[in-house]
Amino acid sequence: MAAELEPKKDNWIENTRAYLGDIRSEMKRVTWPTRDQVQSTTVVVIFSVFLFAVYFKIVDQVITSTVVKTYTLLTK
Repeated sequence: MAAELEPKKDNWIENTRAYLGDIRSEMKRVTWPTRDQVQSTTVVVIFSVFLFAVYFKIVDQVITSTVVKTYTLLTK
């Protein structure tokens, strides 16, 4: 945040170097997940996707059958 108070540099090369330096310092502060954390969250995501797929399939079947029954009643 202190870098925001510094005057802007006119040279694009120095701006690029400063930007890359800022990226490097921020990447050192990143807390990366462990392999176990990544695997467990991946399992949760895959399970959730399948659960939602089943839910939407059921809802789709209910809506489809309702529309078909309504259509057949209206066309008789």
